[in-house]
Amino acid sequence: MQTWIWLLIVAIAMIAGFVGGFFMSRKYMMDYFKENPPIDERMITQMMAQMGQKPSKKKVQQIMQSMKQAK
Repeated sequence: MQTWIWLLIVAIAMIAGFVGGFFMSRKYMMDYFKENPPIDERMITQMMAQMGQKPSKKKVQQIMQSMKQAK
């Protein structure tokens, strides 16, 4: 085979790999976030209410800040 054909095949394979990898990783992340949604203020408020605490806005904000710092 000629050199330019090999180069064309390699280029097509690389492009196909990048495109396929992008869509596979996108689907994986969408499924992950569907199963494990990020925690927001509403979820913290519900968790505190389930534990028998009356959540105040200040306490919810403190918990959010501590979670952001822990990352």
